Amino acid sequence: MDRRSLCTHSRGAPFDRRIVGDLYGRRKVFATGVAVFAVASVGCGLAQTAWQLISARSLQGVGGALLIPGSLALISVSFPKAERGRAIGTWSGFTSITSAIGPVLGGWLVQHGSWRWAFFINVPIALLVLAITIWRVPETRAGNANRQLDWPGALLTALGLGGIVFAFVEFSPMAGVLGVALMTGFLFLESRSPAPMLPLGMFRSRNFSGANLLTLFLYTALSGVLFFLPLNLIQVQGYFRKRGRRALLPFIALTLGRTRGTHPISSDFLGCL
Repeated sequence: MDRRSLCTHSRGAPFDRRIVGDLYGRRKVFATGVAVFAVASVGCGLAQTAWQLISARSLQGVGGALLIPGSLALISVSFPKAERGRAIGTWSGFTSITSAIGPVLGGWLVQHGSWRWAFFINVPIALLVLAITIWRVPETRAGNANRQLDWPGALLTALGLGGIVFAFVEFSPMAGVLGVALMTGFLFLESRSPAPMLPLGMFRSRNFSGANLLTLFLYTALSGVLFFLPLNLIQVQGYFRKRGRRALLPFIALTLGRTRGTHPISSDFLGCL
């Protein structure tokens, strides 16, 4: 069930979210993502079958695909250039914190209540975020209102990444070959599209390419640590579950202190990741 959920999340992520925010309003897109994520969390908590849970988790992926880049877009327009790098570093640090606290809190809820509360807990947090967003965040849009969404590019990258992820989790070489072929078609399409979802010319900048490559390495390592380290501590080292999850907390504290020091020169590029 978790593997299927991972595949469905991979399909929700590539949507052309930055352009959606530019066209319809960054605050509106962010708030919509939070609301969709909250509704999907309720659906996960009320699910009675595996497929109902997978469907609700897919909807969570759509909400997350809107709210995560939407939050970065709001940071980019809310902070001056000199402070933007530190603000994005703080955002990244708290992302790491929640990634590690989630298993700890989720384990406590499952042990003392029900697995459903691991999803229901998102609802009051989402309502609080929505209230703050409506109350304190001004609406902003890009000046180019004629920009169009790259629907063919979004479809190709969603199917391509979905095929690659499916190949990894289900050990399906044919799905991997199909995914790579679709991603090759995506690059070909983007190089000729008048309004590409991913302007390939940006990668001519060594700073932009380097920032993206560094981000890939960083979150690959972070995801591996947060997934495999608790399993090793609990199943191999013999830690109790609570103790194993708490072992991640010093790592997260160090991550927060490090990411808050993001240099302002990276702010122009981090907002595009």
